[in-house]
Amino acid sequence: MTDQIRHARTVAVANQKGGVGKTTTAINLATSLALDGMRVLLIDIDPQGNLTSGVGLKGQQAPAGTIYEALLTEAPPESFVLSTSVENLSLIPADRNLTGAEIELVSVPAREQRLRRVIEPLRGRYDLIFVDCPPSLGLLTLNALVASDAVLIPLHCEYFALEGLADLVGTMRRVRSALNPALDIEGVLLTMYDDRTNLGQLVARDVREFFKEKVFETIIPRNVRLGEAPSHGIPAVLYDAKSRGAAAYVALARELRARHAA
Repeated sequence: MTDQIRHARTVAVANQKGGVGKTTTAINLATSLALDGMRVLLIDIDPQGNLTSGVGLKGQQAPAGTIYEALLTEAPPESFVLSTSVENLSLIPADRNLTGAEIELVSVPAREQRLRRVIEPLRGRYDLIFVDCPPSLGLLTLNALVASDAVLIPLHCEYFALEGLADLVGTMRRVRSALNPALDIEGVLLTMYDDRTNLGQLVARDVREFFKEKVFETIIPRNVRLGEAPSHGIPAVLYDAKSRGAAAYVALARELRARHAA
């Protein structure tokens, strides 16, 4: 892509269920792609700010502020971007101020288009943009769906994995019909998989029957290193590159690139 005019594909990492690996996926997939030479931008739109702290930038903001100010002001989008310690990987950070954005956006004209307004001028600078969504289907997630080309859905390999997904798919359908007709499913990613249990295997089979070829072949295993890395502010693929979790995200990055090269 480096010899071509860039127009970043924008992918929202979304699932209204919490604890399914959204932020872990955004950080490690983006880092793997950046290490492979792609220019990648991460955007944190979760008020918890876990993505921001997970790349070692907790409490930091760009000259114009965080994603909160980016959504609510008219400052140039590039003035909200921070460099990370990973070459080719940049971030628009979030902090607790974002909690108030859902309320403040209600009275803003075209409130569901605010993130798109931030992203569009940045597409020419990157190969991929990942938006880490909060665990809800509120106005912030709606902004991400309107601004994105596709949605990557992490699914925890547990009994209630498919519960609530109908709501996300329904929201995507409404966004497609009214605001973003090109919105697609980038893929469904099975996370926290334990191959020692029958349950994990059953859930994986059910998800593949439901989403067919949209499910990534790569499965993210349960791995303690994936849980440890964020507390050090380092992506797991750098924290312990030889761990099963890190290897899985590197494989996922390869699979993602192969899908788009085909």
